[in-house]
Amino acid sequence: MIKFDGIHKSFGAKKVLRGVDLEFEDNKSTVVIGPSGCGKSTVLRLILRLIEPTQGGIWLDDTDIYSLGRDKLDEYRSLFGMVFQSAALFDSLKVWENVGFMFLENSSKSKAEIKKIAEEKLEMVGLPGSADLFPSELSGGMQKRVGIARAIARSPQILLYDEPTTGLDPITSTVIEDLINDLQDQIGGISIVVTHQLSTIFRTADRIVMFYEGQVLDSGTPDEMKNSSNDTVRNFLEGTVTK
Repeated sequence: MIKFDGIHKSFGAKKVLRGVDLEFEDNKSTVVIGPSGCGKSTVLRLILRLIEPTQGGIWLDDTDIYSLGRDKLDEYRSLFGMVFQSAALFDSLKVWENVGFMFLENSSKSKAEIKKIAEEKLEMVGLPGSADLFPSELSGGMQKRVGIARAIARSPQILLYDEPTTGLDPITSTVIEDLINDLQDQIGGISIVVTHQLSTIFRTADRIVMFYEGQVLDSGTPDEMKNSSNDTVRNFLEGTVTK
């Protein structure tokens, strides 16, 4: 379990998070939603300890992640796989080198061993036979799947998705959403999906958490959130502009 305890985060005079108490449970896909600028991506950056909270603590089970030294921090981050909004691939590297990049940079494994791992992960995301291609030879949706293969290369226990279907057509979005669900079934652990795409919200969420003005406005199952007593929540999930 990942637990936020009274988290505040400010960037200068701008207050982004204002006292967030929140838990991300094991073996569940939690989808974080809300209008632009409400703090969704900040949540992911805090979990990865790329930034520090202004106030409050974040816990992984019984461990305060902000008490970790460098060695333990590297061990902590190895638990995570991150899928970026853009595929964030290296154009000059082949697909298998992108997927196995962390091994190439931080392990004693041979290139043959790394390529085998990459090929296994590419098959898991539906891209067999693509290892020796370059990213420029792939469609946007295929590049996104390569990014997911890279995220699962080290068999992480926690997967973070930052706007995984933004900019994709509806059919490709459905492919990515199905993949997110398949990986949750296969890998388990914690999945956290940050998105504003309605199809992604309802097709991947076990639980939805809505942020608004730096706070958790409401949370619950998809059905509970559809029937929320809060007008702002219902308007957002119905695609109605919230003023």
